[in-house]
Amino acid sequence: MIYTQIIGVDEVGRGPLAGPVVAVAVVLTAPIPTIKDSKALSKKNIQYFARILKNSCEYSIGEASVEEIEQHNILGATMLAMRRAIFGIHNYSAKKILIDGNQNPLKYYPQLNSDVIVKGDSIVESISAASIIAKDYRDDLMSSLCTVYPEYYWSKNSGYGTKEHINAIIKNGLTKYHRVSFCKKIVISQ
Repeated sequence: MIYTQIIGVDEVGRGPLAGPVVAVAVVLTAPIPTIKDSKALSKKNIQYFARILKNSCEYSIGEASVEEIEQHNILGATMLAMRRAIFGIHNYSAKKILIDGNQNPLKYYPQLNSDVIVKGDSIVESISAASIIAKDYRDDLMSSLCTVYPEYYWSKNSGYGTKEHINAIIKNGLTKYHRVSFCKKIVISQ
């Protein structure tokens, strides 16, 4: 299949205590042989590949906010972010859509040609590309929020439940960017 006829989709940010869940849909125009899943790359390499990808492919970013995570739960919010990313791709309905994971955000859209692939981010180039752009975007977003809330160390932990972040929640409480349902055990223990 031609690269320009495939959309790869992945998400980041399902597990953090703070920030949105972010999904990216990517259409590659050519193979990128050294590309890997973002989890296998250093931060420096993620930034490097994200720059190359953003300049050489079509991509779309979809987010689901903290409020949407609380309203729909993390799975529902992830599916929402993925649909937003997919629907942001030009002529998405004419392409094969390959989605990382075991849940299809397009299950109610049978007219779209989509498949889910468990561990797709490590075996499908366009999904790997989506994971890299998503990770780079979300890390940048959390770093920018860290300038407003430096005491939570989001530029280092991207909102994940590190010891530093949990101690900051205990000391300072929650912000509007925290996922209350994810932080209940921390808040209740105080």
